[in-house]
Amino acid sequence: MSTPMLTEKYSGAPTRLAKEAARARDYIVSNRTLPTSSPQTNGLRLPPDVSLETFETAIKELQNILGEANVEVNDKPLKDGWYLDHPNTHDTFHVIPQSSLVASAIIYPSTVPEVQSIVCWANKYLLPLYPISLGRNLGYGGAAPRVPGGVVVDLGRRMHSIFNIDAENASCVVEPGVTYFRLYEEIQARKLPLWIDTADLGGGSLLGNALDRGVGYTPYGDHFANHCGMEVVLPDGSLLRTGMGAMPGPEGKDNPTWQSFQHAYGPAVDGIFSQSNLGIVTKMGFHLMPALNENEHQSYVFTFPRDGDFEQIVDIIRPLAQKRILGNIPQIRHVIQELAVTGRGKETFHEGKRPMTDDEIHEAAKKTPLGDCSWVFYGCQYGSPESIKQQLEIVKDAFFKVEGSKFFLPENVPPGHYLHDRARVCSGVPVLRELDWVNWVPNGAHMGFSPIAPTLGPSARLIHDLIRAAHIKYGFDLFPTLCVAGREMHYITNIVFDRSDVAMKERAVAMMREMIATCAKHGFGEYRTHLLFMDQVARTYSWGDQALMRFNETIKDALDPNGILSPGRNGIWPKRWRGKGWELGTRREGERSV
Repeated sequence: MSTPMLTEKYSGAPTRLAKEAARARDYIVSNRTLPTSSPQTNGLRLPPDVSLETFETAIKELQNILGEANVEVNDKPLKDGWYLDHPNTHDTFHVIPQSSLVASAIIYPSTVPEVQSIVCWANKYLLPLYPISLGRNLGYGGAAPRVPGGVVVDLGRRMHSIFNIDAENASCVVEPGVTYFRLYEEIQARKLPLWIDTADLGGGSLLGNALDRGVGYTPYGDHFANHCGMEVVLPDGSLLRTGMGAMPGPEGKDNPTWQSFQHAYGPAVDGIFSQSNLGIVTKMGFHLMPALNENEHQSYVFTFPRDGDFEQIVDIIRPLAQKRILGNIPQIRHVIQELAVTGRGKETFHEGKRPMTDDEIHEAAKKTPLGDCSWVFYGCQYGSPESIKQQLEIVKDAFFKVEGSKFFLPENVPPGHYLHDRARVCSGVPVLRELDWVNWVPNGAHMGFSPIAPTLGPSARLIHDLIRAAHIKYGFDLFPTLCVAGREMHYITNIVFDRSDVAMKERAVAMMREMIATCAKHGFGEYRTHLLFMDQVARTYSWGDQALMRFNETIKDALDPNGILSPGRNGIWPKRWRGKGWELGTRREGERSV
């Protein structure tokens, strides 16, 4: 396995993280028993209803337009790779057979006109396109196309420019291949007084994460809410600019207000391009945060001793968040993640494959820097030193009402403790640390279950108990991470599995389907999900006899009558594909499409 660096590759790690990247790679290599690549079991997977002759004709035509090197047929062995050297043909964290969801070809455009040419080409041959920014949507399907044999359009490899970093306006414009690492390093190189808001891992695409409505951990943590302006290639190949970009600027230049105000005149359309298959976003503007000095932000952690404290913790957070006393979107994590994020496997703390018991978790936690506890709260305050001191007094007063709670600052824990990485993320510095907990099992991979619940103690207890019961039933350790705001919380469950264990993967799929259905009965719906479960999740939003789905399908059929753009993504199928057996959730995997 290689360790690409940012100086060599647009998607690599920065030099400052060279040791951490090598360490993360070594963890993964030492934990792996699977081969690094495997042959495709059935050879080249063609797009549905497309003959080999038609496919070869289409590929040759596009190679003449883009150049042979930029249109790659996927007839080679499948490489799983790892986070920094990932495949763009399938899902690194495959939870079904590796070649089930696999691309027939990968296309590498370098300009917006080339993207438009690709869309027109796909309409001509009725080929399904699946655009990716980087394919690092790990836990949710990676780079895999929803329809096997779909053609992946890899926007990141040759479209990774950063435009117009404006220090005064605190904004920028990026292409799909720009990572949090890349933007951060560029801002540092220019010595600009700006912060970015990064996801847990710094190698993801700003544009891709925002379109999936991902979150970060500074006051600018809602990534889609802090975008400003898009450029979109529509399914007919035409080009659209949203917001103030819809008005031309003077002398044919971009409108100078494009990154200043999110909306235009009339309906706000940006939202229909998030979590959708209605266009290919080729540029996106973002608001950045004015940089703070070292003494103007303070990360910290609270621990709470009992599982039963959970309701009280959530009820304490709610008013603090609503009054904006809490400075960011904080995280609550179960203490088992204090064990996993060390990068050491489960076998370090436990014998056998069964889930760790509560007693075993607590016994192992006693040996960690935070000590024995059940829940860990990671937060950060922002402002002047005086205001931070006042904020922390209010926060301490509230959390110390939980009997036995403890408070830690970064200086209270060893240098290698996770709190130091959390402090970097909360100050806009992208890191790699979150890779470590995937090594909990051999050939470690994970799948995310991410429902939304109200920030209310009884709701928090209910959803936690439902998810915990499912994990006990199917034999998985429970790894909950909750991003808690004033009115809602993202209960993100990381299902860690061994890619070599077929039975374990089948249990993971079954557990996902059960949790989706069970939580939906109580009004807890996922905000994003893995490719395999998009149909099921979309159908849980069923108010008004599937009014939302019917609305989405109406827009899809109007904008994409040939159904060429990401059919099935987020459960939205165009008319040409709808009802033809491609939907999942009412049948077993393998009966039709995968």
